[in-house]
Amino acid sequence: MNLVSSLDIDFSAPSAEVARSLIGVTLMLNGVGGRIVEVEAYDHEDPASHCFGGITPRNQVMFGPPCHAYVYRSYGIHWCFNIVCCPPGHGAGVLIRALEPLAGGLDVMRKRRGLDNVRLLCAGPGRLCQALGITMAHSGMPVDIPPFQLLPATTPVTVITGPRIGISRAKEIPWRFGLAGSRFLSRPFR
Repeated sequence: MNLVSSLDIDFSAPSAEVARSLIGVTLMLNGVGGRIVEVEAYDHEDPASHCFGGITPRNQVMFGPPCHAYVYRSYGIHWCFNIVCCPPGHGAGVLIRALEPLAGGLDVMRKRRGLDNVRLLCAGPGRLCQALGITMAHSGMPVDIPPFQLLPATTPVTVITGPRIGISRAKEIPWRFGLAGSRFLSRPFR
């Protein structure tokens, strides 16, 4: 079992279970971050997953130990950040799609993103990585020790689910999870 201290999430559990558990958790990188409000789960048996075809140099981190970062480039433009889950060798992860920024890092996020609108700072996986300064250099790092920090939800959360977005295969799988009522989602849930 891979439990993060003070955070009651078993990262060796199935990706959809881990994804749901991450809603409301605070994710920080070097003191900058916010509350996770939107995620998507992916598994090696899922045709939309980077793990679907087996281990490659690009996705090998996803087959490693749980609770580690898997970072990749999307369309050659944006970094995307995932947290690996399931036992080593399984190949699964949770894409962090959106955060509600915390006041402590707002100035840094605004500077990195070049905008003032708090709602848009981390609303989408590419925006989130730019705001937090996540790059390929973070891929493979454990996310339960510095420079990362995961903190438990401070208030009860209501999780909503729906189909994943921004993919062309297995779109119907309801593995997108979000914080009900959040204005910081990348897109509204259907």
